[in-house]
Amino acid sequence: MVSTPLMSVQLYSVRDALAADPAATLARLAALGLRNVETFDFVRRVPELAAALQSAGLAAPTGHASFLSDEVGSGAAAPTHEQTFAAAAELGLQVVIDPFVPPARWADRDEIARTAERLNAAAVEAAAYGLRVGYHNHAHEFAHSFDGVTGYEVLVAHLDDAVVLELDAYWAAIGGQDAAALADRLGSRLVALHVKDGSTADPGAAPAGQVPAGDGDVPLDAVLDAAQSLDYAVLEFDLYDGDIFAGIDAGVRYLAGRGIR
Repeated sequence: MVSTPLMSVQLYSVRDALAADPAATLARLAALGLRNVETFDFVRRVPELAAALQSAGLAAPTGHASFLSDEVGSGAAAPTHEQTFAAAAELGLQVVIDPFVPPARWADRDEIARTAERLNAAAVEAAAYGLRVGYHNHAHEFAHSFDGVTGYEVLVAHLDDAVVLELDAYWAAIGGQDAAALADRLGSRLVALHVKDGSTADPGAAPAGQVPAGDGDVPLDAVLDAAQSLDYAVLEFDLYDGDIFAGIDAGVRYLAGRGIR
């Protein structure tokens, strides 16, 4: 039976507006009809996010946090697992998703297995806080194959059942994948989908060329049809050449047209 996921939006899409005025930004998203958002970089700003979410009447069932690396992108030490999961629980998250393991760690099968071990161990820790953990892909997870199997699916094969996945359909397509077929293979482990669209004609130019959901090259209808156990359909723009709130509004209308609210 196909599930009906909850509509959400990754707050990274509105990162500039969010940094300037969290409460006003979340209120604008709520005015578009959204009831859920996906947080990022939340560990250091729990009080302000909690207040802004409550004021806007929004929930944050999922969030991105770096718990599979010792450092974050700036080179600073990543928060501890205890800090991450305690913050997630305080905000009411249900799933904490690591959004980025660097490309170098996908070039070797043993290194991929070590990433899976870290995910499996994190799942045990997160369960003590009432949380699940997952992983979100970009394109580089598909750059290397091992006996005909991409590094991404090597990872999946090593994961315990407790670990879930968030598939970014756009980045999977940029990585040369049939995103719908991949969603089907991931089965019940796939609980969240980044509903992202754009041109896939020039992978080297990504993430430029992103467009509202349903207007680009990514077969989102087919991906959504294939993702039969989906809990969350999450709109996201890495880059957008236009009014970001108008782009999100177009995505909201696209998902609503599929009965996702």
